[in-house]
Amino acid sequence: MTRRRPPDTVRVLAPRAEAGRISRRALLGGFAAIGTATLLGCGGSRTMASTAKPDGALEDRLNVYSWGDYESPDNIRAFRDAHDITVQVDSFASNEEMIAKIGASRGTSGYDVLVPSGQFVPMMVANDLLSPLDHSLVPNIAHLEKAFTNQPWDPGNTHAVPKAWGTTGFAYDTTKIDGSPRSWRDFLDVAAGQASGSVSLLDDPWEVSSIYFGAEGIDPNTTDPKALDAAEGYLTTELAPHVRAFNSAPTQSIVQNELALLQMYNGDARLAFTESDEPDRWRFVYPTPTANLWVDTWAIARGAQHVDAAHAFIDFMLDPETAIGEVDWNGYPTGITGQRALAEEWELEMLDLIFPPDDVVSRLTPAELTDAQDRLTAILEQVQAKAG
Repeated sequence: MTRRRPPDTVRVLAPRAEAGRISRRALLGGFAAIGTATLLGCGGSRTMASTAKPDGALEDRLNVYSWGDYESPDNIRAFRDAHDITVQVDSFASNEEMIAKIGASRGTSGYDVLVPSGQFVPMMVANDLLSPLDHSLVPNIAHLEKAFTNQPWDPGNTHAVPKAWGTTGFAYDTTKIDGSPRSWRDFLDVAAGQASGSVSLLDDPWEVSSIYFGAEGIDPNTTDPKALDAAEGYLTTELAPHVRAFNSAPTQSIVQNELALLQMYNGDARLAFTESDEPDRWRFVYPTPTANLWVDTWAIARGAQHVDAAHAFIDFMLDPETAIGEVDWNGYPTGITGQRALAEEWELEMLDLIFPPDDVVSRLTPAELTDAQDRLTAILEQVQAKAG
């Protein structure tokens, strides 16, 4: 069957360039140590700007603040043309960067739609940075899988709905590494052995520490000081000397066959493999016992002025035919029921890297924003300082 991908159009937003493009799961380390008050720009008790009330009339403009290169330009153009709405998409590189900007503006940022990761939604709600969704204006919520609705961080999808989801694993070069590593313990053993000096880690505090916690069977969201001490000790002395790079978008390293073992996100691995001249030399592993289950969301900013257009846009993106175009673009599922079957109709490549198997999903652990965040950041900084 011929893939029903929308026809190519002029890329009016950030172009999908070479494999080294900005990844959705981009740099967190530089922002994670910022305290909440600073992060939110809480310098006093300034009043938050009011969000406009929906009145049933679509505005002529929509301002979206999202991760770089994260939405299909074809879908943006289709929404624009269908409703005669000017759509402006600006990008951020981390949740922390986005929250700092939105918090400092006190509802006057000018943005209507935001794309926070799920674990950051409670903090944003608590600080009045998001506006509740009007579900009557987003009927396509009915297409969402139950697994991606009513999350603990947003009961009833009051403030957010899924935009994309994925997980973390590792890729390895089969021409440089013998055997079949399958776990985080295997990852650590290979890093200190066959892959020594040719290892890349994500530039993310939670993700780096979770390697050790996974290998030891410890809850990756632990705040236990003893577990954190043990993680720092092991990662700085046993892993760091073998690490060559910290990169949250290591696709280019695979395309150029530069490294042997890379911690990375499943969608980024798929992008790298599809753009590699030698994809068969690479394998991606969903490691045991667990890894991150992240969910990015669509939400409406406090102070948004184009609220009818914002709800219409979110509803448009939840339409199954639109959503599969997003999957085709960035390689991550969107939580829509029956999406894998539609992806097969579209003849998308490497479906197992888009849709982790059910037995993998059942053992994943959503990352949480906890009191240990500053400590995790300090651990990452120490690992980077000790890297070989």
